[in-house]
Amino acid sequence: MLLALLNLAHADLNVVATLPDLAAVSQAVGGDHVKVTSMALPTQDPHFVDAKPNLAVKLSKADALVHVGLEMEIGWLPTLVTGSRNKDVQSGATGNIDCSQYVTVLDKPAGAVDRAMGDVHGQGNPHYFYDPRRMKDVALGLADRFGQLDPEFAEVYTANAQAFAADIDAHLPEWERRLAGYQGAPVIGYHRSWSYLADWTGFSVVGAVEPKPGIPPTPGHIAKTVNGAKETGVQLVLIESFYPATSASLVADKAEATLLTLTAGTDFPRQTYVAHIDAWVDSMEGAL
Repeated sequence: MLLALLNLAHADLNVVATLPDLAAVSQAVGGDHVKVTSMALPTQDPHFVDAKPNLAVKLSKADALVHVGLEMEIGWLPTLVTGSRNKDVQSGATGNIDCSQYVTVLDKPAGAVDRAMGDVHGQGNPHYFYDPRRMKDVALGLADRFGQLDPEFAEVYTANAQAFAADIDAHLPEWERRLAGYQGAPVIGYHRSWSYLADWTGFSVVGAVEPKPGIPPTPGHIAKTVNGAKETGVQLVLIESFYPATSASLVADKAEATLLTLTAGTDFPRQTYVAHIDAWVDSMEGAL
């Protein structure tokens, strides 16, 4: 009986994260005091996760929902949150944690946004999880919110977040040394995902294989992109693994550039966020 009461007193904080990167950071912050699951797989496009009933069931039991925000999950998450019938993760609840509030957001549209512009995010670019510096701030924000939800271990969450930030700080000099060749390098992306990675590594995004975000490329746009790549001396075409590679491969081939496919998400729970970024650096280092 006493053991059961002790186990109840030290029950895990049940955290559901939309993406594996956020799940990995949540685990780093929560340590032994959280149980974390990811709604999306690392190989899935986070814009288009299937809103399956089992995901609503996961949310129904969650103490915290950790999500990207900036309309990244707008096509699937609201339905699941409503369907979960869990007051703890509804919009405005302490357990509903929009991580975009903790970062400096890039690519905020200057004017009104409409569907004719493609899949443009009106509040800014949501791909900030590609920048490890920004994820330090996310970790500290999560520690604060986890501490509100579970005050008994608030100091532990803060210490864990600080350790996560210190781990990234310890890796940054070596990562940046290995990626020094990217400073000023012209790069083309398949989707407009790379603003934060470019902000960190210093490369310049000079075009996209998609004519508009979320719109498949036409032959005419591919030809225009190839010509632009040749004119600017593009050496690298970046694409996330969940996108079809045919058009990006064609652009890279015609422009005599290297096609680099990166697995977008951390392989949670088998891989930490820091290990994921380290793997990216490995892939990027020899690509230019």
